[in-house]
Amino acid sequence: MGQELTGNLLVAQSGGPTPVINASLAGVITEALQYEDNIVEIYGGLNGIQGILNEQLIDLAAESQQTVRALNHTPGAALGTCRYKMKKQQDFDRVLDVFAAHDIRYFLYIGGNDSQDTAAKINALAIERGYDLRVIGVPKTIDNDLPVTDHCPGYGSVIKHIATTVREMSLDNAAMGQHDFVSILEVMGRNAGWIAAGSVLAKRRNFQLEDAPHIVLLPEERFNQQAFVDAVQNVLRKQKHCFVVASEGLLDADGNFLGADASRPDAFGHAVLGGVGEYLRTVVEENLAGVKARSAKLGISQRAASHNGSLADVEEAFLAGKAAVQAAVAGETGKMVVLVREERENKDQYAVTTDLAPLEEIANNVKPFPASWIGEDKMSVGFQFTKYAQPLIQGELPLSYENGLPKYAQLSAERIERKLDAYDTSK
Repeated sequence: MGQELTGNLLVAQSGGPTPVINASLAGVITEALQYEDNIVEIYGGLNGIQGILNEQLIDLAAESQQTVRALNHTPGAALGTCRYKMKKQQDFDRVLDVFAAHDIRYFLYIGGNDSQDTAAKINALAIERGYDLRVIGVPKTIDNDLPVTDHCPGYGSVIKHIATTVREMSLDNAAMGQHDFVSILEVMGRNAGWIAAGSVLAKRRNFQLEDAPHIVLLPEERFNQQAFVDAVQNVLRKQKHCFVVASEGLLDADGNFLGADASRPDAFGHAVLGGVGEYLRTVVEENLAGVKARSAKLGISQRAASHNGSLADVEEAFLAGKAAVQAAVAGETGKMVVLVREERENKDQYAVTTDLAPLEEIANNVKPFPASWIGEDKMSVGFQFTKYAQPLIQGELPLSYENGLPKYAQLSAERIERKLDAYDTSK
């Protein structure tokens, strides 16, 4: 147990939203309310670190319990998010100025690789300056590529939605195809193929060829055009249609992104992806006479489809938020919550606990899809992955509906009065 610390807690969200990022927020709020002796006020930072720099804080303790509960099944990032890269020392100085002005002693950052890097740097600066602060990261990414943790909150819901989509689309394709139809689904996944791999959960016949997806293309394996064309042709000889799932981060033999726009990098210098599906459609139609190909891209819908979310995923995201508060109050800092898969005598049973890992081990690192789980043809995924992923998609959310549509939470967002001069993040 660390030294007692009294002050306010600030939580913020960063990066691309997930179907369960708000469940982690709900876990933070719910648990923080239990520590009245340590946590005086519970604040939320609007639009991630950028909102903190602009001193845009709201009172989360003022939200109703009904709203907090509804966060568990609400997509998007309720606090707002950002992809702001803190590069200059002035930004880091400003963060500590905001923290000091509002007596922030606990800072929880819900985010992925880049966000945990930001949290690590804030923690290091607070230690250097002698400012008593506890910084804990809460894992968030649909890509499932954070190291150390067994899996990431958000991943289970995304692959549940994608596998459902593949199963539904394949029934449509089978009805239309006459050994001449190829359907290509482009899914997210910049550096790792975890999301595309999740599509194989749609299979019903123990990985037999008959079930879609027939071909799965991951960033871990460089794209071989001739091998791909041959594989498509082989599927069409036996099946009425061929279903292909491809990661947006698919690379060519030289390591370049297929179909990406490298001329417009994002705030972190990453190439803007999107275009793999159309690229593969062109390859099919130019190399296989008489074959029709169509491509589809789920885009942000795959990370916003909470109506198709996994109950297990929601519960684990909530658990991660709670564990972050517990760790901070106990005196931990510079750590991220990780999920640990428990070993059970009955190997069919599934359970997770939480642990902590240093932020430096998480920041800017990527966990690739295991090579041993990729088939010898480099275009399929083995049964080991199914054993890993199946528990993550179990259970359905009890959604509330209004006028036939899902009803989601909306924060009242009572603003905290600013105490500092305005800050320009554009410079």
